[in-house]
Amino acid sequence: MAARKAFALRIDEKTLGAMQRWANDDLRSLNAQIEFVLREALRKSGRLPVKKPAERE
Repeated sequence: MAARKAFALRIDEKTLGAMQRWANDDLRSLNAQIEFVLREALRKSGRLPVKKPAERE
């Protein structure tokens, strides 16, 4: 597993609330949901390589 780094995030209440509801719907923690959304956005923009099936977490 890759090393993780703590990072403070300033986010407005409405966005945070929406992310929390989405995380609840997907049965994820808020932190895991934010990481998921960021990774997907990075992959779609071509800024993060798509993992091969054997490399998935």
